[in-house]
Amino acid sequence: MMKLTPYPEYKDSGSPAAPNIPGQWAVHRCRYLFQEVDERSKDGQEIHLSMSQKHGLIDSSKIDKWRLQSESYAGGKVCQNGDLVLNRLKAHLGVFAHAKQSGVVSPDYTVLRPVTDDNPRFFEILFKSPHFITEFTKSTKGIVKGFWRLYTDDFYSIRAVVPPPEEQQQILKFIDSLTARANKFIRNKRRLIELLKEQKQNVINQAVTRGLDPNVKFKPSGVEWIGDIPEHWEVRKLKHIAAMKSGDNLTSDQIAEAGAYPVYGGNGLRGYFTNYNKDGKYLLVGRQGALCGNVHRVEGKFWATEHAVVTDVRSGILTDWYYYMLAVMNLNQYSESAAQPGISVEKIQNLRTALPSLEEQEAIVSHIERETATIDYTISRAQREIELMREYRTRLIADVVTGQVDVRGIEVPEVAEDELLALEEDTADADDVIDDEGDMDETD
Repeated sequence: MMKLTPYPEYKDSGSPAAPNIPGQWAVHRCRYLFQEVDERSKDGQEIHLSMSQKHGLIDSSKIDKWRLQSESYAGGKVCQNGDLVLNRLKAHLGVFAHAKQSGVVSPDYTVLRPVTDDNPRFFEILFKSPHFITEFTKSTKGIVKGFWRLYTDDFYSIRAVVPPPEEQQQILKFIDSLTARANKFIRNKRRLIELLKEQKQNVINQAVTRGLDPNVKFKPSGVEWIGDIPEHWEVRKLKHIAAMKSGDNLTSDQIAEAGAYPVYGGNGLRGYFTNYNKDGKYLLVGRQGALCGNVHRVEGKFWATEHAVVTDVRSGILTDWYYYMLAVMNLNQYSESAAQPGISVEKIQNLRTALPSLEEQEAIVSHIERETATIDYTISRAQREIELMREYRTRLIADVVTGQVDVRGIEVPEVAEDELLALEEDTADADDVIDDEGDMDETD
């Protein structure tokens, strides 16, 4: 995006996270930059601030999705505009945020009040850079990884690099401009991917519901979702096309990161196990959760858990054709709400669909794979470009806040905060996690 140069002069900082810093920068232990405060809310009437892994501390009333929600925030920690707030359990993951307004946060958080005139937002970004996250990881204490904590005294001992105030402001302006441009790039690529996915789905829908012969005569199928079908096609219930049965239970302790055989759940690969319960080519349908009804093709020896519906096609049915047919049927629409969404195997098996001959199934699969190959390549390339842009943005921001590149003389336009937020929301992943009780949920 641009060519940047180093500062003309560097010095040894004594900080493992940034060993060499510009000559005019300072290094201070965090105890001389922040002081922990523990002011508690008496009635919980302050604005409740939730921690978003992507957006920092935000007003809970502006959030339309919740993971955890308390009836009262009395006893929560009060923070002021400009305070730096961290989740002690997730500090080693870079879960820091500066408060843009006063409010109340989880009592499990640590509230740190600046004791200098330095910009707390600079330190929020600095502490999220990879080398500082490594330092926080070294300073955490605990036996089990999920319960590592960064205690205040250990935070105080970490050395932070401190540019002069005017440079902090220029660095933040540069980062805002960089972020706005990078997010716009990502947003445009995501829109392209969505258009390509729609194009691919149209190719599949046309082939599996209308066939490949443009001159064929049609007849009513009697199935509402599919409409007319080629007159020589049959209509059958799914139970006459494939057998469907849930897999076998495995506890999380039995699933390892590596092993002899892959373990598949309802949403794909979960890990590995020492044994297998299926050998061959199957379709796996997600049985529970928000993504229930999704379909995966799996081949070889593997273990299917109880969260996956193992689908074994009958004689005269091509597995790959059935994969595309199920994808068109969108089985998720038949989920039933209970404690969590789920699909009933019996209900799914009684759904009806159109069935062409085996010869036509083979032709349909060949057509789909030929017509969508270029689309898949373009989608994969766009996704890789998004990954590269994120990596570039992360690396460049880390270089800027640690003084590895000089941005003092660069003119950058002002970026409105709402513009940054709108762009970031537009590019945010669907699994952005809102944490209201001090323990970020990092489920897939």
